[in-house]
Order: sequence, then structure tokens, then C-alpha cells
Amino acid sequence: MALEQAGPERVVSSDSEELILVDGGDREIGTLSKGECHDGDGILHRAFSVFLFDPAGRLLVQRRAREKRLWPLYWANSCCSHPRAGEEMGEATLRRTQEEMGVTAELEFVYKFQYQANYGDLGAEHELCWVYIGRTAEGAVRPNPSEIAEWQFLPPEAVDALIADETAEVAPWFRLEWRELRRAHWALVERLLG
Repeated sequence: MALEQAGPERVVSSDSEELILVDGGDREIGTLSKGECHDGDGILHRAFSVFLFDPAGRLLVQRRAREKRLWPLYWANSCCSHPRAGEEMGEATLRRTQEEMGVTAELEFVYKFQYQANYGDLGAEHELCWVYIGRTAEGAVRPNPSEIAEWQFLPPEAVDALIADETAEVAPWFRLEWRELRRAHWALVERLLG
């Protein structure tokens, strides 16, 4: 869906914001700017991904804005970002779903994992990522055009097909997280939608 219903365009993220560096056990070991965290092969930092479902069980997916440094115009899950230095994860997820998608939703933590993925020579993600699920209503979505080029709700089977298409421009974390949700945590999604 194009962004006719978009919320106000405002910059909500910058390369200068301080992110939380962690070790492999998710223990905080310092802070570093977002830009530096994503240089080269990336430096391990804390992140989160949110999967928002509507009452019909469809997943809200987004196509990242053209201006994104890494994976521009790639399809991704509903919302993904980082807690800032000194910010609790619950606070960060609520802030970002509002800033990015114009949505307020109760979120449930599902699991966390570590991954690293390079985007050519432009940088990389190297994250210890917390994954959340939540519910929203289709009419409640008001994406920020500085973050999102397109969005739509897709039934799980359509998401499965998108993820399975290795030629589709899909962000690497979205592929990993969706496969893990479907494999090991789908009962939580069904309970959420119940």
C-alpha cells in the first residue's frame, strides 16, 4: 500500500544517536554511535524487531525508505530499531512503533538471537535482537514516510512465500525471524490472535 494515509514526515533516527553495545550474553559493555555500529562488519549492539498482526491474523510488513543506508527499499517486518543508550527495551519498542508506524500496541517478548549480515561495502548489521509480537488494527497504521516507502498487511501464507523467494528483496533479519517464529513460536502468535 502506498503512503496516502501516512503520518507526518519527521526524522526520528540519526547516525549520531548512541546505541547500546553488548557482549554475546546481552550484557551492556558501552555505547557507540549508530553510524559506527553499522560500519564495516558491524559492532555487536542491542536491537529489536516487532511483528504486528491485525485481527484477521495478517502481518503488517513494510518496505524500507529509499534513504536507508542499509537495505533500502527491502521488505521488512512491522518495525525494527534499537534502544538508545539509557533506554529500557519496553520503552524503546513503544517509542519506535509510534514513531515509525504511528501505532500504539501492547507487545509481547518472544525470543532473542544474534546475527550478522553485510550490505555490500556500505556496512552491516551485527545485532543481538529481541523479537516481539503484538496486535493492531489496519486503520490504526500511520507510517512515517521518512522511514517507510510502502506497507501492507499480508496473511501468513503470503509472508511464507515472500520469505521463501530467495530473489525477493527481503531484509535478512526478517527472513531469520519469520522462519523462527513459524518454526518454534507460532503457538504464541495464535494465542495472541485468539
